[in-house]
Amino acid sequence: MDRIQQLMRGMPGGMGGGGGNSDSPLPDCAEKVHVSSLALLKMLKHGRAGVPMEVMGLMLGQFIDDYTINCVDVFAMPQSGTSVSVEAVDPVFQTNMLDMLQQTGRGEMVVGWYHSHPGFGCWLSSTDINTQSSFEALNPRAVALVVDPIQSVKGKVVIDCFRLINPQLMMLGQEPRQTTSNIGHLQKPSIQALIHGLNRHYYSIVIDYRKNELEEQMLMNLHKKNWTAGLTVDRYEDHQTHNEELVDKMLKLTKEYDERIKAEEGKSAEEIVVELTGKVDPKKHLESGVNELMSKNIIQCLGTMLDTVVF
Repeated sequence: MDRIQQLMRGMPGGMGGGGGNSDSPLPDCAEKVHVSSLALLKMLKHGRAGVPMEVMGLMLGQFIDDYTINCVDVFAMPQSGTSVSVEAVDPVFQTNMLDMLQQTGRGEMVVGWYHSHPGFGCWLSSTDINTQSSFEALNPRAVALVVDPIQSVKGKVVIDCFRLINPQLMMLGQEPRQTTSNIGHLQKPSIQALIHGLNRHYYSIVIDYRKNELEEQMLMNLHKKNWTAGLTVDRYEDHQTHNEELVDKMLKLTKEYDERIKAEEGKSAEEIVVELTGKVDPKKHLESGVNELMSKNIIQCLGTMLDTVVF
């Protein structure tokens, strides 16, 4: 009984004369983690490179206020990983890496860690919970971010952020966070995460993505072709096959366009618009086919001539 009373006194706002800690900052459901585009890309690339093994690394950033954690960059850690768990193996590496980053002007602190769950969703295993508890021993606001590089497809990243729940709070039936906003309840938890201890051993934090002008410019340039792509020559067999397919397609479009012109004779403009609504326009497809055929052949011919002269 004395032991329980001591636990209650040590808790913020707890019973048994613990009123002195009632004004101490408590976790809030309005808390957000802002992840930069650079950090997100590096985490996904690292996770993809490690498939089917789990990988891990550290998140750099700063704690802006009681409601905001900003993650601007990440870096990988020496690790021992399997397909279902991962652990860091070199504690000295973190200190050395932070010193080197400090010299390059990257002076942010460690706000948490990330690791991948290739193909089996975002949640924390018992090994992950032990790792997260060691991070929270250093900083109570540290977070654990989980990303699934296999389920993440174009336009949808499967990612989630967690922090442990104090087991004393669960024993006493108290909420792990203050509920002052609906932000913390916007993301619907997956059944898999609930099975593996979500809202019992750890809770989820909302993730937001922000990018500055330089990051936006970098993302816009990702899918742009380099100038050297114009000098690349396709295999002649593939080029011939593509030309034949394109010419056959254009022949069919020409016949369809001829039939459409004959069908439009004797009809008013309004009747033609109503009749052609929702139908494929062979004229536009014919124009795009001609442009593609001409540009492909011109590039192929010029590239072949340059290769002949230069090489």
